[in-house]
Amino acid sequence: MLRIGNASGFYGDRFGAMREMLTGGPLDVVTGDYLAELTMLILGRDRLKDPDLGYARTFLRQLEDTLALAHGRGVRIVANAGGLNPAGLAAAVRELADRVGVPVKVAHVEGDDLTPRFPGALTANAYLGGAGITACLAAGADVVVTGRVTDAALVTGAAAWRFGWGPEAYDELAGAVVAGHVLECGTQATGGNYAFFAESGRDVRRPGFPVAEIHPDGTSVVTKHDGTGGFVDIGTVTAQLLYETGGVRYAGPDVTARLDTVRLEQDGPDRVRISGVRGEAPPPTLKVGLNRLGGWRNEVVFVLTGLDIEAKARLVREQLEDALGKQPPAEMRWELARTEHRDADTEERAAAYLRLVVRDQDAEKVGRAVSSAAIELALGSYPGFHVTAPPGKGAPYGVFEAAYVDAGDVPHTAVLPDGQRVAVPPPRHTQAVQDAEPGPLPEPPEPGPTRRAPLGLVVGARSGDKGGDANIGVWARTEGAWRWLAHELTAERLGELLPETAELTVVRHVLPNLRALNFTVAQILGEGVAAQARFDPQGKALGEWLRARHVDIPEALL
Repeated sequence: MLRIGNASGFYGDRFGAMREMLTGGPLDVVTGDYLAELTMLILGRDRLKDPDLGYARTFLRQLEDTLALAHGRGVRIVANAGGLNPAGLAAAVRELADRVGVPVKVAHVEGDDLTPRFPGALTANAYLGGAGITACLAAGADVVVTGRVTDAALVTGAAAWRFGWGPEAYDELAGAVVAGHVLECGTQATGGNYAFFAESGRDVRRPGFPVAEIHPDGTSVVTKHDGTGGFVDIGTVTAQLLYETGGVRYAGPDVTARLDTVRLEQDGPDRVRISGVRGEAPPPTLKVGLNRLGGWRNEVVFVLTGLDIEAKARLVREQLEDALGKQPPAEMRWELARTEHRDADTEERAAAYLRLVVRDQDAEKVGRAVSSAAIELALGSYPGFHVTAPPGKGAPYGVFEAAYVDAGDVPHTAVLPDGQRVAVPPPRHTQAVQDAEPGPLPEPPEPGPTRRAPLGLVVGARSGDKGGDANIGVWARTEGAWRWLAHELTAERLGELLPETAELTVVRHVLPNLRALNFTVAQILGEGVAAQARFDPQGKALGEWLRARHVDIPEALL
């Protein structure tokens, strides 16, 4: 068995988690996931200022406190904190190790940076698999840092090293991919951001980070250290399995995992067993995440208080658009949030918010021109005029795009502790990803009386971003609720409940083993999180919005 614990779900996650994982219980490997689409843009800006940067500096600060502890306990550390500069981070870790007197062997994985191939891109990084990590660990590395690998590669790389899996051990690798996907977002697997937190009866104020006990056959048990907060059950694991996924085939550079084969079983308190995962050959191409600077943006939020909210919003909008004259910004987006309460007992509860977002390639058109026009209205607009913050001079925004390149054209390289460079070959066998046949639907429930109620009383949901797209995973906790949900929540019905999705391409995927539906919504997030195209730029709360919508639910389920 291999015990892998994750200590970071994003750049900025709980700083003390590394020490918590190393002291909370037995581990063989501790991983850290620091990278996301937005993080790569942030690191790209860092690298523009200083070519020696481009990695997650938080990771180094965590190691100052924990490197000796990990080495003393024989725990390997595998993290993608190298970002855009894994060689630079590896050198910094060696320097740190020398300074604190810990004799660790450090290796890194590189080759993902394809920026020179994409003119105009600030960053362009291929999503590598875990084979480079495997080579580094096999060469005796105590610490392995990578650039842009898939989140699950941190786990597949370590598991393949421990168990000696070859590149065509598809079922075993697929099991590790699923375990890695559950671990990758840290406490989202242990009660964090969980739809049913309020009724769990568990303390979720400070959830412990997750641990996966992986077995040689690719099965695993997800758990957490004893005595830590939060909880692990089939619901928390299901929620994370549905997070930021698409169809039933979950493609990656190591293997394509079939999510429709995943089986979950409660294996005791805070223990969920994952089994049955089938794998297929990986696709012939690797995804490349591209970040470029898209232009300049600014925003102003006007506070509208009390009576005549619609009229106040109309007045300030007309005034500002008139003030900007014949050369307004290329894009002006208004959104009125009616948050006010009738006969409110505090001023804030009597307020609504009118948000203006502007974009343009010309910084001046969204900067001083907009800021001055907004502030000059202060004494000549609607009664009670004020804004949440003074508008600034505007800021650059990023745009995310995905491209695909042949896996053989990417120089995936493991740089071993002794400096030897080992080329990681592309997979010998590949298979294009095809949509699976729709999963079998259960028999619909018998007709009966219904009651109008929030959908979230009977189903959970979790949503997230993939570039400009979003996914919304919805699952039922009982077989009866699943029989109803599978027939009630079609793609068309989703459009009715979430009108923002109605004109977009929505695809529904059925996962019967998980009693779940997964919806992919194309381009609801525009050009990605860095572009901040909507109120919730990463789509994190789309699932909770859906759960809050009222539908006719069979009374037998309530």
